[in-house]
Amino acid sequence: MADDHTHDHDHEQHEHEHEHEPDEEAQREFEEAQADALRRRALAQIRQYPDVALRMKAHDVTEFDHELVQLVERMQYLMKDAQGVGLAATQLGMLRRVFVFEPDEEGPKAVVNPRLVDPSEEKETDEEGCLSLRDVRVPVPRSVKVTIEGKDPSGKDVRHELEGLAARVVQHELDHLDGVLILDRTDAEHRKQALGQLRPQPILR
Repeated sequence: MADDHTHDHDHEQHEHEHEHEPDEEAQREFEEAQADALRRRALAQIRQYPDVALRMKAHDVTEFDHELVQLVERMQYLMKDAQGVGLAATQLGMLRRVFVFEPDEEGPKAVVNPRLVDPSEEKETDEEGCLSLRDVRVPVPRSVKVTIEGKDPSGKDVRHELEGLAARVVQHELDHLDGVLILDRTDAEHRKQALGQLRPQPILR
C-alpha cells in the first residue's frame, strides 16, 4: 500500500527559506518515480489473475536448504518493492507452502508449512487488495485473532499470535497456498464487480 504524502506550505516564511523548495520538490518527485518504477518491476514478476498458478495448491516443503532461503529473500524483496504486506510462493509460480509477511516494524517474517491454529470465532469484514489482482479491492470477512504455526527457512519452529491487520494478512496468504483468492471470499455483488474490472478491455481502433 502506498503512503499518502501531504505537504503544507507556510506562506509567511521569509523568501530565503523558500530557496530550497524546488530542489526538495524535485527530489520528492524523483523518489516517487523511483518507487513507482520499482513497484511496476516487482508486479511484473508476480503472477496476475487469471494465471493458473494462482488456483493451484502448494506442496509441503521437505528440504530446508539454501534454495529455500534464496526464495524467501526474493519474496521479501518483491513484497517490499511492490509495496505489499504479504506474498505467497504460489504468486511467483512456486508451488511451495511458504509465505512472507510484514506485520509490524520488526521487519518481514517468513512461515514455511504454515498451519492456522485456533482462529477466533469473532470475525470482521474489511476491504482487501491483492498483488495478483492489481487494483481490485473487495470486502472480506476474517477472524480478528489467529495463531499461525510452522517453520522458519532454517527449519526451526515458529509461532505467531496475531490480531488485526496482521491476522488478516496471514489468512489471506494461507488462502493463496490453497489456491483461494479474495474473489472467493467476498459476496456475489462485489465478486461480479471485481471480475468486470479484471476482464480484458476491448481495444478500439
